[in-house]
Amino acid sequence: MQFLDEIKIHVSAGNGGSGSVSFRREKFIPMGGPDGGDGGKGGDIIIKSNNNLNTLIDYRFKQHFKAESGKQGMGKRRHGAYGNDLKLEVPVGTQIFNEEDQLIADLSEMNQDIVIAKGGRGGLGNNNFKSSTNQSPKYAQKGEEGEKMWLKLKLKLLSDVGLIGMPNAGKSTFLSCTTRAKAKIADYPFTTLRPQLGVVYIDNSEFVIADIPGLIKDASKGKGLGDRFLKHIERCNILLHLIDITNEDLILNYQIIRNELVQYSENLAKKIEIIALTKCDSIDDKLIKEKHQEFKKYLNKKQNSNKTLIYTISSLNKIGLEQLLRAISQKK
Repeated sequence: MQFLDEIKIHVSAGNGGSGSVSFRREKFIPMGGPDGGDGGKGGDIIIKSNNNLNTLIDYRFKQHFKAESGKQGMGKRRHGAYGNDLKLEVPVGTQIFNEEDQLIADLSEMNQDIVIAKGGRGGLGNNNFKSSTNQSPKYAQKGEEGEKMWLKLKLKLLSDVGLIGMPNAGKSTFLSCTTRAKAKIADYPFTTLRPQLGVVYIDNSEFVIADIPGLIKDASKGKGLGDRFLKHIERCNILLHLIDITNEDLILNYQIIRNELVQYSENLAKKIEIIALTKCDSIDDKLIKEKHQEFKKYLNKKQNSNKTLIYTISSLNKIGLEQLLRAISQKK
């Protein structure tokens, strides 16, 4: 299924039905008078979150939605039928904005809903306008128009852990080896072209990991793929930063990603961070130890860096994975 996380739609609530102009004319009832009924209310547009959805693809090819209008009133004071509401389902985590980019609703919980456009009220029948001075009103009220508007739907995935790192840092392999997610794995950059979600089960607990396309320098300025997906890890509690230990300069690699997080959102950059040096099966133990110590020494010079956990792992060979996952489970 294609992943789509932003879409624009137009919604129109139903119009109210018009009131009826009618007069009672029955045999043996000389004093009939006006008996026009009221029109029915138009249907509302309701947007509801559904945990079984993970993309907005359903709204790509159909962007205009209209609820049913109310029916016209009838004689004998019969009320017109109400128009049926129209319910639109979206993934949990969908935010709804108006045309001015003002947030209307954030559907961050399952089965959460909102009446986004109200149907018009039904018009009054001529029975409502009779008086001592006008006993035979020959007019009724028209129904009101339903609310109409353009909306922007933006999806932010919900996860406990956000997986970040440069392209080819081993994020897809890590996700595939620790969850049931079927991430694409290859030896070239940008194998992840859309966010991936996976559930980790460890020690009778579970947590959700979101993998986003790899970040590169100037991603926050629109370069590469990761910048448009960073919003999907804004809700998470922990950032799991994967760094390929075979890179010549781990510190530069780390700094590039951290800078992009700060440029995108200071709140994102302030989240709890756990670092995993990946692909430790590719180099010898002595070099692993040297690189780990050099990197830890750099972090120790940073403020509050003593709280940062660093692990050395190999996803393919299952080295260090349990220890890392347990640490995440305790922090989430």
